[in-house]
Amino acid sequence: MTHKRLFSGPKIALYEPDIPQNTASIIRTCSCLGAHLEIIEPCGFLFNDKRFKRVVMDYLDEKMITFYKDSEDFFAKKKGERIILMTTKAKTGLDVFKFKKNDTVLFGRESAGVPDSIHKKIKNKIKIPMIKEKRSLNLAVSVAITLSENLRQTKWIMK
Repeated sequence: MTHKRLFSGPKIALYEPDIPQNTASIIRTCSCLGAHLEIIEPCGFLFNDKRFKRVVMDYLDEKMITFYKDSEDFFAKKKGERIILMTTKAKTGLDVFKFKKNDTVLFGRESAGVPDSIHKKIKNKIKIPMIKEKRSLNLAVSVAITLSENLRQTKWIMK
């Protein structure tokens, strides 16, 4: 399932996710909020992993997920689309960033983020404003916060 889909709502992309429970939680969040999920492989787990299945329950709808075989495949199929990188290295907070309806927000691996080569390809980089002494939030929590702000700004109507 690596073909491009026509979707006019918010899109969340995960770069080589490596924690099955986080990915399952993100699938549930996207399912409940009407977002499309894009997964850039390889994943650090199998989708039949019992930890994944326990969290995803019956929220897994394969029509809401697009898989890309690697980052080159992802960027090739995203030509002309706006990709926003969520990164703790960003200067711009998501509270001041202006989302558009068809944006794709890319999140890196839980263990390592995204490589510098991907940082260099993406113009728009944002972060969740937090207390300075803290490093980062859980990936699933970060997706939920970012998706909520995207939906608030774009007034996306869930169907």
